[in-house]
Amino acid sequence: MKILVTGGAGFIGSNFIHYWVKNHPNDQIVNLDKLTYAGNLANLKALEGNPRYQFVKGDIADPKVVDQAMAGVDIVVHFAAESHVDRSIDNPAVFVVTNVVGTQVLLAAAVKHQLSHFHHISTDEVYGSLALGSNKKFSEKSHFRPNSPYAATKAASDHLIRAYHKTFGIKTTITNTSNNYGPYQFPEKLIPLTVTNLIEGKKVPVYGDGKNVRDWLYVEDHCRAIEQVLKKGQAGATYCIGGLTEDLDNLTVVKKILKIMGEPESQIEFVKDRPAHDRRYALDWSKAQRKLNYQPRYSFDIYLKQTVDWYRNNRDWWQPLKMVK
Repeated sequence: MKILVTGGAGFIGSNFIHYWVKNHPNDQIVNLDKLTYAGNLANLKALEGNPRYQFVKGDIADPKVVDQAMAGVDIVVHFAAESHVDRSIDNPAVFVVTNVVGTQVLLAAAVKHQLSHFHHISTDEVYGSLALGSNKKFSEKSHFRPNSPYAATKAASDHLIRAYHKTFGIKTTITNTSNNYGPYQFPEKLIPLTVTNLIEGKKVPVYGDGKNVRDWLYVEDHCRAIEQVLKKGQAGATYCIGGLTEDLDNLTVVKKILKIMGEPESQIEFVKDRPAHDRRYALDWSKAQRKLNYQPRYSFDIYLKQTVDWYRNNRDWWQPLKMVK
């Protein structure tokens, strides 16, 4: 089988490629990536020269590039996206082009090439925000209420996936996932930013009061969930993929990292909150558990310690990235 992975030089995409090459020795991977600031071929250095892996530099919004990359492909796993909320506030147009137009270009090519399966990676942020202290959770039946330009463009791309399945009959699936963390994550996100700042002796910025709640998903668990979707996923279906069963706010996550690293809480620096900052995300991933036999392999605390250790041991990887704007 030949799989086209879009955005495979990014955080989740590169972890997925490593996972797939390791666990599916007869398959081939084509990695299509534009190599924006968040795309880093160093993530995949171990695969250089591997005959089962091919890298193609290109933009998913370019029909010619996409058409060529998709030749002979059986499945698309679509990670490529602009994904940082702060950047979407600064420049929403870039997010529209990549996340909406790029997804449509890929879908059109998938119809042309008669792919057997198109899997789209999305986010729980399309569902909006939940109240702090409530017991409600997002599910596959939740209405879309995006609150940031990033979330709005991901919601639009989700609608396109569904529309292409209904209109053109191609097999599509969607996973709406919670906040991923783990190796190779660009150090602008909360967990790697906290760890790397502490290693560098810097303060740790925390938005607002730090009580914003997120569901945290270790990236390898996410890769295993996608594997199950590709094996068992129903055409046209959406699956919510989360990593927690109880609420965990950002300040608690930061304090857990401080404890692991032996740093005082005085390293925390509360900063002005960003506009329209969603207060709480929580995912009901029981459908994936029932239909795909999915569940996280280890606890958040175990995964968090592994993640901290990875950044401690890979300073040469992340330090140059902290200079990127």
